[in-house]
Amino acid sequence: MSRRPTFRPNPKHAEPAIVAPAAKRLAEPRLKTELPQETVPVILEVKPGPDYALIDSGDGLKLERYGKMRVVRPEGQAVWRPALSTAEWANADAIFTGDTDEEGVGRWKLADPKQGESFELMHDGLPFLGRFTSFRHVGIFPEQATHWAHMEALIKNAKLFKKDQPVKVLNLFGYTGLASLIAARAGAEVTHIDASKKAIGWARDNQTAAGLEAAKIRWICEDAMLFVEREQRRGSFYDIILADPPAYGRGPNGEVWELFADLPFLVARCRDILTPNPLAFVLTAYSIRSSFYALHALMRDAFAGRGGQVQSGELVIREETAGRLLSTSLFSRWLAK
Repeated sequence: MSRRPTFRPNPKHAEPAIVAPAAKRLAEPRLKTELPQETVPVILEVKPGPDYALIDSGDGLKLERYGKMRVVRPEGQAVWRPALSTAEWANADAIFTGDTDEEGVGRWKLADPKQGESFELMHDGLPFLGRFTSFRHVGIFPEQATHWAHMEALIKNAKLFKKDQPVKVLNLFGYTGLASLIAARAGAEVTHIDASKKAIGWARDNQTAAGLEAAKIRWICEDAMLFVEREQRRGSFYDIILADPPAYGRGPNGEVWELFADLPFLVARCRDILTPNPLAFVLTAYSIRSSFYALHALMRDAFAGRGGQVQSGELVIREETAGRLLSTSLFSRWLAK
């Protein structure tokens, strides 16, 4: 995700400004037709649970629990003061130190010197592998849980009506594959795209850890823009598309991605490769200087004439200790019904 290395980040690039450079690929002109219905703002909240909890946050940090493991990581939006004592924070199993930039390179201070790089985790009964990475993430983005649950329900409901036809899901910028595994567990045929060979390898390891080796998942290491363009030429279509692009990065062959410049074209092409009777297109954006209203306007314009509705807002996580809400990302999703 963006803050995840689905594209290899270039540390020389600062966060893009609101005004984007000229787009390399241009979407079609805006259609003067009926726009989808809209619901804004929508706040999708993840609460503390047995698999994950945001225990506390503040002073630019967050204290989280993944299973039984307590982790401290940077969080720039936590401008308030922590609710728990310094001693509680110091009792963490792993603390990220060093470069705290979103795509910076850092290291982890582990309480147990025997702790390896990988560790077993669980999400909603689905086992997978977490890892301490040099860019501060551990391989799961728990704020996405609401999207995953919604997607799983869509797939299961659609299967009741498409008994002989599989639900096809395309997961762009798929990272470590949790969304792909959840879709496959629900019975979908999944195509997972990521520009990082290392991320694809991690996702395959997660497939094994989850016991879903027989699931119908295509793991493809490729630039997302090139893939959707080719799928359009091939006439390949999907019922659900997930897109979780980075703010800035590079593909496996040096392709440059700039969210503000390239996102309109990507959304247009994703719209074109949805099936005649699709279910949803879900877009998430992290680490950008923008409002969800920008994504909302883009999505409504892109899906003009297609009916349905566009829901846009923020993904938030509620603290276990003080009950504050930590906003993690912006989202916009088009739903056919």
